[in-house]
Amino acid sequence: MSDNEVGCRGLRKFAQCLLFSTAASLAVSTPVSAQSITVFDAPGAGTSAKQGTVAYAINDAAEITGVVIDSASVGHGFERDSKGKISTFDAPGGGTGFHQGTAGKAINTSGAIAGYVIGPTSVSHGFVRDSTKKATITVFDVPGAGTAAGQGTTSSSINDTGDIAGTFSDSGTVNHGFVRAAGKGKVTTFDIKGAGTGFKQGTIAADINASGMIVGQILDAGSVSHAFVRNNDKKGTATVFDVKGAGTANGQGTLANSINTNGDVVGQYIDANGTHHAFLRDTTGTITKFDAPHAGNGSGQGTVAYGIDDAGVACGAFFDSATVGHGFVRAVDGTITVFDAPGAGSGFGQGTDAFSINTGGAIAGYLNDSGSVLHGYIRTP
Repeated sequence: MSDNEVGCRGLRKFAQCLLFSTAASLAVSTPVSAQSITVFDAPGAGTSAKQGTVAYAINDAAEITGVVIDSASVGHGFERDSKGKISTFDAPGGGTGFHQGTAGKAINTSGAIAGYVIGPTSVSHGFVRDSTKKATITVFDVPGAGTAAGQGTTSSSINDTGDIAGTFSDSGTVNHGFVRAAGKGKVTTFDIKGAGTGFKQGTIAADINASGMIVGQILDAGSVSHAFVRNNDKKGTATVFDVKGAGTANGQGTLANSINTNGDVVGQYIDANGTHHAFLRDTTGTITKFDAPHAGNGSGQGTVAYGIDDAGVACGAFFDSATVGHGFVRAVDGTITVFDAPGAGSGFGQGTDAFSINTGGAIAGYLNDSGSVLHGYIRTP
């Protein structure tokens, strides 16, 4: 896929941009025997470095969506049902070249999937795949989206109503947020105050909750990130916030990754040394910072919270001092449990990532093995 996915500024850029290569809490480690981790590969997954299967999202029925990267490094969407059966799909208009194709990014309770497809000219388009037996795929472009390589529309999240949030990149490769309403697909675009207007700057929408609140980040005129929460009111009122300790240079700042039904937000901030730290912001605006045990403190190392369930349990990943990745779960009381998926590599940039958690505590993510081949997994508590 190409080098244009917006929002690719997390702890593991490789994980977040896979298709588009384009105060610490109480911590404990849970024995492997107390965990149940199932590793899986989607049909057609390639077996070379940076190929394979990545699970991006899981719903309450334990259905999973993501991307399978084949032997030609072309992406295909997949759905894994609650019984473990995997089916792959391709959105109309997908290219068949290197780093082109289809990726499922989010799945709601009914099984509808939102994602993006990269065409033969490396332009991105959003899509939604409905939950009917026909699994009809509707491809869409946000008005104002650019039509050159590295531009276009990217869907990042879908709620249970069917509303989709995402980002589009215009003809100047400036980012803007959008929400596409369920039903007739009315699209509303938005820019958060303070967003820059330069190349790859602007507004990036990461997640939408059941009530239509959207979180993400803006990149300002200096390409520093600031997190935001956008309310679902007529004016689209938004609150921009920074975590104390976030750096103020290009590539640093605060990023919001996920929001639950209650309005609790998780994400990460990048300090002046380039180290990542996780945070949870509750509905009162109170921010709790935390680091997973054994997280490294070097540039590109540290902790990121990617997902949060309605009870306030968070999941994510951290890179240790050797830049090896590990998954974690943070309980409501602040206890952090660290885990590694079977077969995860122990070399630089390898290991385990945890992306999404459902209300039952099941987590979906991927592992990067000793040959840098990717494999999806589901972890049940």
